[in-house]
Amino acid sequence: MQPGDADALYRLLSDPEVMRHLEPPFDREQAEAFLHHTGLLEPPLVYAAEANGDFIGYVIYHAYDEDSVEIGWVLLPEYWGRGYASALTDRLIDRARQERKSVVIECAPAQEATKRIASKKGFRDCGICDGLAVYRLP
Repeated sequence: MQPGDADALYRLLSDPEVMRHLEPPFDREQAEAFLHHTGLLEPPLVYAAEANGDFIGYVIYHAYDEDSVEIGWVLLPEYWGRGYASALTDRLIDRARQERKSVVIECAPAQEATKRIASKKGFRDCGICDGLAVYRLP
């Protein structure tokens, strides 16, 4: 991510539909703090996701434990149901495989779209941990 992503990130994180399974919608100050504390770190915890040069959301990619990385995505609603999350998942899995890491997805138990993608990609349902559904791809 880059500092110039702040407005688009605010649009994403302030959207009640986007944040429904995550947290209460962010105000501008919270969105800017999120950008600085996750997207502008070295290495970042999240990365901007783009389509045709336009910001469409972000992907999560960071260490989960010694042998695994956590992946995920948060996309603007106009990109839901169009295959972007599935394609991003494939790219993140490929990156993890290159790093010889297993892959974990965590989501709210009610996040059916994420659970469908995890199942479709061969992730194993590991149950609930700390209130989140956990899926692991060995």
